[in-house]
Amino acid sequence: MSNRDNEYYERDGRRPARRNDDRYDDRYDDRYDDRYDDRYDDYDDYEDRPRRSSQSSSRSGSRGSASGSSRDAHRSSSSRGQASRSSSRPSSSRSSSSRGGSGSRNGGSGRGGNGRGGNGKKKNSKKAVILLVAEMLLACILVYVAYTLFFKVDVTKVGKVNLNEEAITQSISETVVNDEKMKGYTNIALFGVDARDEELTKNTRSDSIIIASINNDTGEVKLCSVYRDTYLNLSNDTYTKCNAAYAQGGPEQAISMLNMNLDMDISDFITIGFRGLTDVVDALGGVTIDVTDAEISHLNNYQSTMAQELKLNYTPVTSAGVQTLNGLQATAYCRIRYTAGDDFRRAERQRTVLMACLEKAQGMSYSQLETVANNAFKETYTSLDISEILDMLKGITKYKVVDNNGFPNEEMRATGTMGKAGSCVLPVDLQSNVKWLHQFLFNDSDYEPSADVQKYSDKIKGDVNKYIGG
Repeated sequence: MSNRDNEYYERDGRRPARRNDDRYDDRYDDRYDDRYDDRYDDYDDYEDRPRRSSQSSSRSGSRGSASGSSRDAHRSSSSRGQASRSSSRPSSSRSSSSRGGSGSRNGGSGRGGNGRGGNGKKKNSKKAVILLVAEMLLACILVYVAYTLFFKVDVTKVGKVNLNEEAITQSISETVVNDEKMKGYTNIALFGVDARDEELTKNTRSDSIIIASINNDTGEVKLCSVYRDTYLNLSNDTYTKCNAAYAQGGPEQAISMLNMNLDMDISDFITIGFRGLTDVVDALGGVTIDVTDAEISHLNNYQSTMAQELKLNYTPVTSAGVQTLNGLQATAYCRIRYTAGDDFRRAERQRTVLMACLEKAQGMSYSQLETVANNAFKETYTSLDISEILDMLKGITKYKVVDNNGFPNEEMRATGTMGKAGSCVLPVDLQSNVKWLHQFLFNDSDYEPSADVQKYSDKIKGDVNKYIGG
């Protein structure tokens, strides 16, 4: 199967001409608003499916559901777990009140009416209606309080959340658990989501997926992007673009997807949206990036779109070369995908900004970093405590990014249209890619993928042959 990266990602023929505007203000050019990118990315296949898979639903269910409230369908699994534990109290109050209150009163009303005649029945019926209305009002108040205290706070000040540890553990294979070479590393999943209003707990696709692998002894860090359109098992035996895992089941399902397909042992994550990344870079005083001529117009167009939505002013980049980008500029730079290399190059830009942030942070004092961390914590969705983050920052000078790459490996990937999944990045042989990944991250040249990975690899091969031939 030939590598067709250029064929897949080359979209210049579809681009409308950019307006000749000194501010590069293509504010009505929806290429720079990812919410309208279905025509390029074929997201319709899973946007139209039910929000939660059966597996992710059962996992969330084990943590409690907020009485079937329709709001739950719009929260991530962790947010639902937190909110439901609280809102379940009002729910049980309502149900018990109905059973012991209006329900029994209505029953009493019927029985009393049979013995007392018409007037007694009318009085009892009127009393039952009044009580029912009162209980409904009380239920509404309780639901509103639960929403205000839990849902609303979780969305606007996210910070620490608790994952379903049992579900995460089940996604780690025995092969990985027994692998001695992986035990000296800490692996964290980094997700960048298409969220402009800090609502990181909603079902939203993950535009950026990066595995950060830290050597605990040396402090060496390796970053590996998992291309968002990679055709993988979503952890529930559904095969499509891997960024659908976050859309369907939040970080729990996304982590499970990574663990199962790549033989990883990830248990922690950090999710950040556009506003969060913008504020972090600004708090660091900007980051140093080498901008090319081809990137300038796209960077400014993304800035224009985000500036309107985030209600921020923006400063156009006017020249190429090494320069300090502010928060909005750096975030826009991360989103560029209309130059040579397309989405693969975009993933590389995201790693470049991440490395630039680390480099900038290493030149700051601990008190400055503490301020940055505390502010950023409110704009992230993470399984880490603020204390854990601060402990890591104390030794920040120890960390050094020594290498970065993308999965699937360039020499072992192809692209093609996979039925309803649309245009995907294909791991030509998943097993070979997983072996490469373990060599890259853990220097393990002898790694043998688990039986599960072998099974997923065979399934992907069969699908590839079915849709685009071998």
